[in-house]
Amino acid sequence: MSFQGQPDAATGAVDARAHLFNDRTVDGYRRSLTDGVERVAARVAHTERPFTGITPARLAPEISAIDLEQPLADPAAALDELENVYLRDAVYFHHPRYLAHLNCPVVIPALLGEAVLTAVNSSLDTWDQSAGGTLIERRLIDWTAERIGLGPDADGVFTSGGSQSNLHALLLAREEACALAAKNSAVPLTKHDILPRLRILASEAGHFSVQKSAKLLGLGMDAVITVETDRDRRMRPAALAREIERCNREGLTVMAVVATAGTTDFGTIDPLERIADLCQWAGLWLHVDAAYGCGLLVSRTRRELLHGIERADSVTVDYHKSFFQPVSSSAVLVRDRAVLRHATYHADYLNPARMAEQRIPNQVDKSLQTTRRFDALKLWLTLRIMGPDAVGELFDEVVDRAAGAWDLLDDDPRFEVVTKSQLSTVVFRYLPPAGPARELADAANLYAREALAASGEAVVAGTRVDGAQHLKFTLLNPETSLDDIAHVLDLLAEHAGQYVNERLAPELRHLAG
Repeated sequence: MSFQGQPDAATGAVDARAHLFNDRTVDGYRRSLTDGVERVAARVAHTERPFTGITPARLAPEISAIDLEQPLADPAAALDELENVYLRDAVYFHHPRYLAHLNCPVVIPALLGEAVLTAVNSSLDTWDQSAGGTLIERRLIDWTAERIGLGPDADGVFTSGGSQSNLHALLLAREEACALAAKNSAVPLTKHDILPRLRILASEAGHFSVQKSAKLLGLGMDAVITVETDRDRRMRPAALAREIERCNREGLTVMAVVATAGTTDFGTIDPLERIADLCQWAGLWLHVDAAYGCGLLVSRTRRELLHGIERADSVTVDYHKSFFQPVSSSAVLVRDRAVLRHATYHADYLNPARMAEQRIPNQVDKSLQTTRRFDALKLWLTLRIMGPDAVGELFDEVVDRAAGAWDLLDDDPRFEVVTKSQLSTVVFRYLPPAGPARELADAANLYAREALAASGEAVVAGTRVDGAQHLKFTLLNPETSLDDIAHVLDLLAEHAGQYVNERLAPELRHLAG
């Protein structure tokens, strides 16, 4: 393939301007992107396994050996090289036997949006860098708030992911708690006086980003008090009430309660209505982490599982999980747009205060980020081409499939399965026969997961439940069938059984002798 940006034959110099995207280089842009799309399409069309099983020790030398000081210039050559260092060994989430983490296959309208947004390269911090992009993002925030039911004063902003959304929400909660504590104190209080007394109450099955956020907010990870869950891994309202009362007795200030609508491991949804009742009674900020469960917002059959979310003060949603969007695409939403002022800083060169007075919409006034991609465009085109009902149908399919997988495991004597998910995760473990083999259960499950990944036949996740090693399916691909799941279970049982037999063989030989 010829390309106008190739090195000059005489001098070896690269014409740098030939690589700038503008009105004079659109033909090169078309050729390069078409070639790139063809490479990816060919790879996806012929991918037979979700992973090659490559190890860091094998791949790292190939990448380290590349001399970044010597450009290839020719896009075709660069794509050939990329085949070897990335595309060949990438983990392909579209494959029906990728069953590990909260990574979804993506819908084509969102990929179209990705191509458009990267080429135009709008920055969503200020109006004069994005124009219509600002209004599209705001419309999508309004649409999501309407789906949640937050009310007419709701607002929010797109973020990089659930962790950032949780951090943002807890920052707002912290500032509101500090202001209230200072207002109600009989003596003057500074933030330095208040911060050590702040506490966050969160489910013991909640996301680790709550603890991380507490640390980043100057509270310390020990400021997060974990609340007991029931046998279905849902926060116990009675336990939450006890922790609220204990904090009151000890002179601690609960700045937020974090409920989860879709725990990462178990896919369970906390009893949002009862938790909202407690927060209303105690006057506490309720944040709902619905990064995973937000797909229920567009479900026509399971929306009621989120009953109570409309009473939250803030909500995290991850479109790049259950709306089948490419990373990144997330948002934080709040019931009262006024609280977003806690993230506002006016800079004369960027968003001076007079712009707000002139009603010029600048998203940086709400965001923790300044420069920010137009990630909202992906969701916009998805809704405009597919519609929300179609997205909801895809999510309902994977929830149905998880229920079928749970039934398979519950009927399979080789495995024991944990609580039934309300969403699309299934936590289970291989159970060796009773006797000495049973003591090898943890190691056998670890080995089975690693051996399966090394084979490339499938990818599953692992976690610990009550101190014991478990395996986990996270189903986000509607193309995954029960036959796929049954096949993966057979592979896991084979690897785990092989491990147990090999470890017991010396002992059995000794007993036989």
